[in-house]
Amino acid sequence: MFVSAARVVAVGLCTIDLVQRVPELPWGGQKLQSSGVEVVAGGPAANAAVTAAALGRADLVTVLGGHPLAGIAREDLTAHRVRVFDTLPNRSAAPALSAVTVRERDGERSVVSYNAADVPADLPMPSWPALLAAAGALLVDGHHPRLAVAAARAARGRRVPVVLDAGSAKPVFEELLPLVDVCACAAGFRLGRNGSRATERAVHELGVPVVIRTNGAGPVRWSCPDGAGTVDPPTVVAADTLGAGDAWHGALAHRIAALGRVPAAADLPELVNFANRVAAARVARVGARSWLADLRS
Repeated sequence: MFVSAARVVAVGLCTIDLVQRVPELPWGGQKLQSSGVEVVAGGPAANAAVTAAALGRADLVTVLGGHPLAGIAREDLTAHRVRVFDTLPNRSAAPALSAVTVRERDGERSVVSYNAADVPADLPMPSWPALLAAAGALLVDGHHPRLAVAAARAARGRRVPVVLDAGSAKPVFEELLPLVDVCACAAGFRLGRNGSRATERAVHELGVPVVIRTNGAGPVRWSCPDGAGTVDPPTVVAADTLGAGDAWHGALAHRIAALGRVPAAADLPELVNFANRVAAARVARVGARSWLADLRS
């Protein structure tokens, strides 16, 4: 699989994920014995950074703090070659947490998260010029809004492509999307409170030149000013779906970083196909990190 020295700067959420594997997802009041447990760093930006680091190089700008649990995430990220820039290193509160349950027979998962709800909005800023000096792409997930907007503005000023992992709609997207070069969203992505502006055209009208929409195991749709198309993902037996979308975004950002510019229509089928292959590798293996070895094979 293609690997380069391209650097991705990811800005956004890092959680502590407690992951347990079970025969079936539990129903209300049920107690289950899990067959395995992992405690790792998680969250969209963090998982994308781990993927990008496995393929090249990656930095993560996030909030962790000095709580003992934060050390687990920091050690995991460092072990996987992610440089971590913590904007609140002395914060005493527990970091964002996610309780994850993965069903063994098909890799389906349920996630209960306490994300960045209690993190102060007015976060200290890192030195964006220094961080972006060697970057080929910036990836933001919108979970720390002030960081995301500041990073995107700085990247735009340096002509570094800005990729948005557009999961659930966030208030900051109104300000952030006009600064974005590539909006990568899922089939259910909606804009606005009533979801009335959910089409690719609506996202383009906000100033985003490239829109890519994934659809689970279905075809990935892309559009830009000079074309549109779809790319079918590989067929794979799912063993573990946790973080597959994050891996997809990290792989896409890596290839855009290697490209060194905003992709055009001629670039997008290969970029999407690469991200699809990386996500398929993630889904095919059990475990939050075991699959990374497949990226260099």
